[in-house]
Amino acid sequence: MLNAGDTAWVLASAALVMLMTPGLAFFYGGMVRAKSVLNMLMMNFIALAVVGVLWVLFGFSMAFGNDAFGGLVGNFDLAGMADTVGKLAGLASSGPPAVPWPGPDALPVLAFAMFQLMFAIITPALISGAIADRAKFWGWTLFVVIWVAVVYFPVAHWVFSFNGFMGPNAAGGWIANQLKALDFAGGTAVHINAGAAGLALAIVLGKRKGWPKDTGRPHNVPFVLLGASLLWFGWYGFNAGSALAANDLAAVAFTNTTVATAAAVLGWLVVEQLKFGKPTTLGAASGAVAGLVAITPACGFVSPLGAIAIGLIAGLLCALAVSLKYRFGFDDSLDVVGVHLVGGLVGTILIGFFATTSVNSAGADGLFYGGGFTQLGRQAVAALAVLAYSFVLTLIIGFIIKKAGGFRVSTEDEVSGIDEAQHAESAYDFSGMGGGFGAGSGIPTKTATGNAATKLEETKA
Repeated sequence: MLNAGDTAWVLASAALVMLMTPGLAFFYGGMVRAKSVLNMLMMNFIALAVVGVLWVLFGFSMAFGNDAFGGLVGNFDLAGMADTVGKLAGLASSGPPAVPWPGPDALPVLAFAMFQLMFAIITPALISGAIADRAKFWGWTLFVVIWVAVVYFPVAHWVFSFNGFMGPNAAGGWIANQLKALDFAGGTAVHINAGAAGLALAIVLGKRKGWPKDTGRPHNVPFVLLGASLLWFGWYGFNAGSALAANDLAAVAFTNTTVATAAAVLGWLVVEQLKFGKPTTLGAASGAVAGLVAITPACGFVSPLGAIAIGLIAGLLCALAVSLKYRFGFDDSLDVVGVHLVGGLVGTILIGFFATTSVNSAGADGLFYGGGFTQLGRQAVAALAVLAYSFVLTLIIGFIIKKAGGFRVSTEDEVSGIDEAQHAESAYDFSGMGGGFGAGSGIPTKTATGNAATKLEETKA
């Protein structure tokens, strides 16, 4: 029997997670040049269109179909959701298909499929921040098509597809079922996956012209804070919705999401104050996202006190990690590596310390709750496996598209602004203001991108 309350909560959560992608677009868009903000917004928005179609055609089957090869990828026995849609249209007399989760009550398959679709959409969108200001729109779009098919859909199968979920005899992915690493809402499949891919693409596309000497300033800090706030709001669907029920576990995940994010903001601002003497708005926004990233895999397995610890640690470490790109020489424009890769690693690994079965009996006890090192080792293996797979495959995909000449804009377009070059549009019209400078003017200005700690790091340097 379908549970109406759980179904309503999952559908509402799916809508919340969908809102995260436009929120991410504003978060990233505020940090880029005024003359490339439309390109940044479009790189996020196109993920909604591309992944939405691919998910129906074959993505859902690859991620949640019965395992086809040793826990690595699902097969196409779900007919790419077409069979499911047909049943809902009345082509089968058995009624709407459902998944038996959680417990004896069921969810419509399409409710679950749409919820998971929003995860698939935002993951490649996260990568876009690493290559801001220099990517061709159609080259990026082609990358999204290939990447979600080759990287995201299989990794989602590893992490999210549990044995018996899509049917009594259905087999799932190796991380969820053989390794038994814990990931409540996507620290590995989403954030480590996207962070590793962002690092690979930053290496493939190379540095922006003038970087790191000329880094400039974000063009619209209120956009950044607006985007971070929308992300925080949508993240309740991301995390609490992953309980797949309107129950006490959803409430725990909701609470942990709140307190971990709050602690991460404080941690990031403390680092800024100690290192640079001033807390910044960008630092608060970036700290919030770092905390959201870190608590994502752990939110359904730790207590609120554990969540505060995870958020605080993530805020501190991610604030320090955003300057690593200067040390190692990779131009990660919007600190995807420092926030999402590092934050995802922090949250995934710390499950091995803070997880407790008193919160979720389906989880495990971490080191601090008498569980020993077993779960910690599982978490480390899962994190490193996803990191390595995503990094290597993204390097290959990126180099192929780049060699075909379809990935990086010309130096002239990069300097003058890629909004005009790629989209024949400008975000802002300065023609009536009497000034000859700004977006679309063609005059090179000292404008670039990065998070707050990065900016202050450059100032001190």
